Formats: sequence, structure tokens, C-alpha cells
Amino acid sequence: MLKDKNLILADSIRRLLRRGATKSLQKIIKKTHAADLSLVFKELSRVNRINFFQLMTDPEQKGNLFSELEEHIFLELIAQLDIDEIVTIFESMAADDVAELMGYLDETLSDAILEKMKNEDSIEVEHLMSYAEDTAGSIMVPDFIAIKENVGARDVIAALQNDYLDVEMPFYIYVVDEYGKLVGVCSLRQLVVVPPEKPLKEFMATDIVSVNTYTDREDVAELVARYDYLAIPVVDDDNRLVGIVTVDDVIDIISEEATVDILKMAGVGEDYVETQTVLRGTRIRLPWLFASFLGGIAAFFIIGGFHESLAKYTYLAAFIPVIMGMGGNIGTQSSTIVVRGIATGRINTRDIWSVVGKELSIGLILGLIYGLFIGIVAKLRFISEPFSLQLAFSVCLAVISSMSVAALVGSMVPMLFEKLNIDPAVATGPFVTTSMDIVSVYFYFMIATLLLGI
Repeated sequence: MLKDKNLILADSIRRLLRRGATKSLQKIIKKTHAADLSLVFKELSRVNRINFFQLMTDPEQKGNLFSELEEHIFLELIAQLDIDEIVTIFESMAADDVAELMGYLDETLSDAILEKMKNEDSIEVEHLMSYAEDTAGSIMVPDFIAIKENVGARDVIAALQNDYLDVEMPFYIYVVDEYGKLVGVCSLRQLVVVPPEKPLKEFMATDIVSVNTYTDREDVAELVARYDYLAIPVVDDDNRLVGIVTVDDVIDIISEEATVDILKMAGVGEDYVETQTVLRGTRIRLPWLFASFLGGIAAFFIIGGFHESLAKYTYLAAFIPVIMGMGGNIGTQSSTIVVRGIATGRINTRDIWSVVGKELSIGLILGLIYGLFIGIVAKLRFISEPFSLQLAFSVCLAVISSMSVAALVGSMVPMLFEKLNIDPAVATGPFVTTSMDIVSVYFYFMIATLLLGI
């Protein structure tokens, strides 16, 4: 529904641009949220994007749009602007958003922009850019409400009305001591229900969940999701409050990390296909497909090693695809569940044997069910043949073995990778599927050879 709305809006903008209907286009700009405009920009051609953007006159609105755009579209638009206009737009934006966008620019341009920005703005942005990428410090907002613990509720409300009008997240009042160290927090609701003279230290919450500037942003997102916070305070090594990470940034982090994990699991890198060049996309996928290629060659040699069995019982070949497919599928399912569980903190490497045991049990049960079904199909298909019962048992046992081992490998390998501090997402997709193809074929022919007496 939302996609259809954006497509209709994009189509309307194209028509209005062709007609040169500037006033109608500016009305659309004023009435449309920046998040919706960013989706519309994806549907427009490069020329239409540039022409439409040039109709925007409000620097704040341009800044809101920049913070929502994908990297390649942002860079495309920024190339059309002179440095003074870029500076004007960036000065209207939150420092954390500017710091993120600066990371997309080349060093020469970002240095030139910082030199032209107002001193206080450039200091804030440079401070955020000084933190390592993917840390709480790099995504925190340096504007927050911090008030001394001895201040009364009435004076806090007055401060909110006079001194903190432009704060991005006004829902939490962080309480600090005389040295700026975080000692408590209270909500707006708490503030308005207590007597006006009551000081913050008497009703603030002291069981504060905070993060350090170098805490990984995934850990920050996990904490916000766990406690349902709208923001989480960021402190330095001396417990001085230096910023907050807001829930809107956390949502972006969760979305980005989930996307990265999915792309890694498929073996296609970490970038969206529209942001990759043909050569880069080829280079990223080449090693993973090479692993599949080697697996296929290995399976070829295994099958070739049983050519006498195939020559005598050609029907054996008919069940190779289903046995390989069932093993590969349950292996991918197990690895996906474990990788996602590790990423969200629901699965810990300390629980490796309970997790692997559970997945192995599931694989065994499913193997028994589907092995029985496929064995019955084999028996009925070749019921007139004297070897039909042995063939049915061979297929049944091969499916059970394939699915059990696949569940074992699919759950254990990501856990072992995590213990070795290797990204477990790379253990899925092509790796698990390819290894299971080899194991499935080998088990199938070994069982068939034994039972059929070849």
C-alpha cells in the first residue's frame, strides 16, 4: 500500500516536472515528509532527482531529506551543490546526522566543510567523527537535558521552557552531580507529579542503564530494545555524561545490521545490489560461488566413485536431488536460526551443546518423517523390482542421515565461529549448503552400496 502511494507520487512528480509546474511541485515538497520523499527519490531518474531537489528552498528540509537518503543518492545530490550551500544545510541538522553524512564524503571536501561551519557546530561534528565507526560515540546526540541533582522540580520545568527548547529527546531529564557525572534520570511524567520544591535527587531513578563511548552500537541497540527506552545515556571513562543515543538511530542500526547479516548469509557482501558496480558485485560473489564450485566437483568425484552402483541400479540417481535438497534446506534453516539468535543476544555460545542438541533432535525427527515418506514413494515406484525394499530403506536412511547431519553442522558451525570471534553470518548460505551436498551424496551411496550388496 505504502509502496503504491510512493509510486503514484513519483509518477505525479515526473508529470509536473515535464510541465514545469513549479508551484504544484513546491506544494508537494511542503506537504510530504522527508522519509516519504527519500523513497520517492529512489523511483525518479537522476535528472528528475536533481531538478526536483533544486526546487527545495528550506535548508532544514534539505537536511531532513539528506538524513533519510541512501548513500549513492546523497552523493549524487551533494555533487550539484556548492560548498556554502552544503554548509548551510549541515548547520541546520543534528550533529550526529552530519557526522554520519560526512563519513560518505572524501576527506578533502569534509575538511573544507568543517572549516566553513560555525565553530561550535564543527567542534561537535569533529568530536563525533573522532570516535570509531560502529561505536556509541559515533552515533550519539551531544544535545541532551542534564541538570544538577539539587535543583527543584519547579526550576527544572522552567529550565526546560527556557534553555532546552531545541533538544531532540526531551522525554528524559538526566541528573548529574557537580562534576558532571551521571547519577540519575527522571521522566517528564515524574517531574510534573511531584511537589514543585522537591529536588531531583529525592525522586530520580538511580538504577541507570548507560553505555560507554566505545560500546559497540549493536550492543546499544540490544539494550534499548531490551528495556524499551526512548534513549540511552552515553558516558566517558569517568562516568561523565557526554551524549545520548536515541531510539530512531537504534531502529536504523537494527535494520542495517539485519540487512548486513542477510546479505552475508547469502554470500553477496554487505552492500545493496543498487550500490554495487558490476565488477564489485562479481568480485564479492566469486569466492562464495567458487566454494560451491569445489563442492560440486567433490560431489562429482564421489558419485563417480560409485559408478558401478549406478551402472547396476540406475534408479539410484533419481533420488540424489531430493536427498541433497532436504539436507541443504534444513542446514540453512538451522544456521539461520542460530546466526539470528546470536545477533539478537537470544543465543549464547555457552549454550552450544543445548542449542546443537535441540537442532540435532529436530533434524532427526524431520529426517524420520520425510525419510519415511520418500522411502514409501521409492517402494511404490519400483514395487515390481526385486530390490525395491532395499532401495526404499537406502533412500529413507540417507534422508535421515542427511537431515540430521545438516542440522548438526548448520547449528554448530556458527556457534564455533562466534567462539573464535569470526562473524557467524559467513558460516551460512553457500558454506553449509555446499558441505551438505557432499555429505548427503556420500551417505546415500554408502548406505545404498551396503544394503543393495553392490
